[in-house]
Order: sequence, then structure tokens, then C-alpha cells
Amino acid sequence: MTRAMQRVPGVGPSLAVDLVDLGYEMPADLVGEDPEEMFARLCDLRAKPIDRCVLYVFREAVYYASHSSPEPELLKWWNWSDAKMAARGAGRSGPV
Repeated sequence: MTRAMQRVPGVGPSLAVDLVDLGYEMPADLVGEDPEEMFARLCDLRAKPIDRCVLYVFREAVYYASHSSPEPELLKWWNWSDAKMAARGAGRSGPV
């Protein structure tokens, strides 16, 4: 299962385990999910603060899973930071 999640750009072994622990077995399971809610659930599951960069990867992963032809620049997790999203006028969990 974790190997399938590692097909998502930006998701390595550790984040793949996190996604599987949250109940996502395949990239298609991420379609329509709320990255902020996923991040909050992970923080609760791990019972500790998690680096906000994980939220950025979750945003990118949901975008990737939800688009058949994703924009290459949006497959880089750092382009999903709060500042970058605000600069391009994106909402909470996606591009405009």
C-alpha cells in the first residue's frame, strides 16, 4: 500500500505511511479530500505537532490525485505553501 502512495510526487516512504495510517491506500483515495482536515487528523493521530510542510504535501497530493493532467509546477509541494497559494489567489485547498 505505501508503495502505491509513493507514486504521488513529493510523497516518500514516511509520508506514504502517514497517508496509509489515515486510511488512504491508493492515490485515487485522495480525490476530493480536504488537505487541512487530513493534516489535523494526522496531528491528532501522532499526538504531536507535525511540520506544516506535511500540509503542503497533502495539498499537492490531493491536487495530483484530482487532476488527470496536473500542471507540472503544481506537482512541487513547496508551491502549495500558504504564501504561494495566497500569491496565486488559491483557496484553502486548491489552485484557481
